[in-house]
Amino acid sequence: MGTRWSASVDADASLDLAALRRDLAAAVQQVDEQMSPWKPDSDLLRLNRAPVDAWVELPAEMLEVLACALDIHRLSAGAFDPGVGALVDAWGFGAVRDAPDAEAIRTARQLAPRPTHACLELDRPAGCARKRAPLQLDLCGIAKGYAVDRMVAVLQQHGVQHALVALDGELRAVGGQASGAPWAVALEQPETGLRAVHGVIELQDLAVATSDARLAHTMDARRAAPVNNAVASVTVLARTCMHADAWATALLVAGPAEGLGLAQRMGLEALFLLRRPEGLVEMGLGRFGASTVSGGIGGFAE
Repeated sequence: MGTRWSASVDADASLDLAALRRDLAAAVQQVDEQMSPWKPDSDLLRLNRAPVDAWVELPAEMLEVLACALDIHRLSAGAFDPGVGALVDAWGFGAVRDAPDAEAIRTARQLAPRPTHACLELDRPAGCARKRAPLQLDLCGIAKGYAVDRMVAVLQQHGVQHALVALDGELRAVGGQASGAPWAVALEQPETGLRAVHGVIELQDLAVATSDARLAHTMDARRAAPVNNAVASVTVLARTCMHADAWATALLVAGPAEGLGLAQRMGLEALFLLRRPEGLVEMGLGRFGASTVSGGIGGFAE
């Protein structure tokens, strides 16, 4: 996935760390092999290459992610869109080219005249999917969060009750620390070239994901262009990291006003960091509503 994963485990000496490490690595590798837009033999690219109306057999894990992606696509009115693969490539962020191509952008804008959820049909009992119109999928806005959830499942299978799992900007806590304290997670200041802590989030049986506007490859399918609004970053708390990951992307794309309204309607716990002339300004919902710019973030434990 082009990044690193980690698991901080609070357990006794009887835990087989070598076996745990092996199984965690295998879980991440499985998600990468199924959903990578870079690996030419991934299940995602098999589906992308398939003709329209041809049923394609897919692993149950990928169908689970596709179902969630389409659900959040509908609920967010297209702000989260797994059908942006052609746009990602056209703008030079994918495997095809490393710079924007005007002709490719024009072609990508015409690729899917219908919403993505109307262009993709899933048959989860049969283990397959088919495109109903030309469509190039990209699951980068949700697959890393799902990989974190798969690692949590591995930890639970090994009997681990206290752990913190991370992959890139997505994290999920299994319980709290063995001492009873929550896991403390730093939220990074979204400034280019600066590694500084904006605040601290405390997690217990909870997932968190942050989408950052510095990552310009986050695509706004409704504009057919990379995200360009006043949101510096969005952080979302959720029970699963897959949902936190996808909703953080959706709110980043939606922007300040639409994103805040969307988060309120969906009952999300979210923190927006907005760029203003006077500096970064926070807008928070749920447990984030108590945070302030001067005081930082804290206390989000369950």
